Amino acid sequence: MTAPSPAPAGSRTAPPLLRATGLTCAIGRHVVLRDVDVTIEAGETVGIVGPNGAGKSTLLRILAGVRPPAAGTVELDGVALGSLSRRERARRVALVAQEEDLPAELRVGELVALGLLPHRPPWAGGGKAEARAVDAALAAVDMAGTADRPLDHLSGGERRRALLARGLVQDTELLVLDEPTNHLDVRHRLDLLGLVRGLGRTVLMALHDLDLAVRFCDRLVLVHDGTARSAAPDPAVLGAVFGVAATPVRHPVTGETHLLFDRHPEVP
Repeated sequence: MTAPSPAPAGSRTAPPLLRATGLTCAIGRHVVLRDVDVTIEAGETVGIVGPNGAGKSTLLRILAGVRPPAAGTVELDGVALGSLSRRERARRVALVAQEEDLPAELRVGELVALGLLPHRPPWAGGGKAEARAVDAALAAVDMAGTADRPLDHLSGGERRRALLARGLVQDTELLVLDEPTNHLDVRHRLDLLGLVRGLGRTVLMALHDLDLAVRFCDRLVLVHDGTARSAAPDPAVLGAVFGVAATPVRHPVTGETHLLFDRHPEVP
């Protein structure tokens, strides 16, 4: 992972696609995070990492505009997310949550087609073009031919991939993913993150696996001790936050840097 090159002197820098300023994130009366400033440039893949219960999902939902902050502002391309209608927000931001309560009788293709609703005229039905878009999204997540399967016939990993297909077909400026690799086997974790990385879209995702976060994200936002801040993938920093010893190693075949973890010698 490399830091972006500095802009030439005197050049104009485009404003960030997403800017959050002075956020206080709360669940009811319980404040989870304070004084959070986050910026995401167009085309970046940014990972949100932190210990369990640190507030990653809460922050993600506020940055996606589905939960209001207790204080502070979130802007998409200079426009306050809270000022957008649900339909307009859904045309610009797609959120794939960790878990969703979906009707068991809903079929896979119907689920994926829900991602097209924000772009349809009112009361319009699907057509051949929409069916092709659904099939293409399912093929992208290795689920070709499953459009007619009921959701209750899917494994946990297949449901995750179907939900990602819905997010892909939504075709938004910003794709927000909450733990997208949950329930996935090793191959599909790598395939899914490789797919997301190659979309050419702006992606914000919470990841539990630090090695995958370092490998597939341009940079990280570290959620810890009641706040969130941008962080380089420094093994010492990550190790201190998670209470482990993190050692970078080079893969003997690909040459990529991976992290190995062990218990921190100073943590009982």
